[in-house]
Amino acid sequence: MTPPFPYRTVLFDVDGTLVDSNGAHAEAWAQAFVEHGIKTDASRIRPLIGMGGDKLLPAVAHVEESSPLGVEIGKRKKQLFSVMLPSLRATAGARSLLEYLRDQRVDRVVATSAGEQEMRAILGQAGLDGLFSEHTTKDDAEESKPDPDIVHAALTRVRGRPELAVMVGDTPYDIEAARRAGVVAIALRCGGHWTDADLRGAMDICDDPAALLASWRT
Repeated sequence: MTPPFPYRTVLFDVDGTLVDSNGAHAEAWAQAFVEHGIKTDASRIRPLIGMGGDKLLPAVAHVEESSPLGVEIGKRKKQLFSVMLPSLRATAGARSLLEYLRDQRVDRVVATSAGEQEMRAILGQAGLDGLFSEHTTKDDAEESKPDPDIVHAALTRVRGRPELAVMVGDTPYDIEAARRAGVVAIALRCGGHWTDADLRGAMDICDDPAALLASWRT
C-alpha cells in the first residue's frame, strides 16, 4: 500500500524550478544595468537570480529598488525579459508534478520573488497556469528571498502549517527562506549554476520536477 502523502502544502519557487527562465532573467538584468551605465554582465548577475530586485539592485549597483534609477532599471529589465518570454519552457516534469499534487488534494502555492504580473506571464507561457491553489509574490511581502516573508505569506494564504509544508526551489535563497520560516526544503538542480554543496541546507536534492515526482510516487 502506498503511504499517505506526507505534506498538506507544497510551496513552489517558479524561475529555475518550474520554468527554465534563470538565464533569461540574468541576461535581461545585465542588459538593463549596462544601458543605465552600470558595467556588469550576465555571469555576475546569474548567482543573484532567485532574489528580488530589492536585493539584486543593491548587490550589483548599490541602487535601491525604489530610487528613480532603481525604478528605471527595473522597468527596462521587465521590457527586455518580455521579449525573451516566448522562448521559455517548463522544466522537465513540472506539469505532471503539479497535476499529481492536485490529485492528492495537496495545496500548491507559488512562493516567488518575482512580481505578480511577471509571475503570471511566465506560468502562462510554460502552460502551468491554473494548476495552483494560490499565488504569492514579492508584492505580498516586505522583503524577498532569502528573507522568509514570502514563505510566511504563502502559508497564510492557505492556512498551512509549517510542519506539514515543504518548499521546492532551485537556489540557496529558497532554502534559506524556508528554513527561516520553519519549513523543510527540497532543492532541484534544473535551475543550473548551483552545486549540491551550495544546496546542502535542503533535506533532499533532485534533478528536476520529474525526478521529484518519481521519488514521491515510490
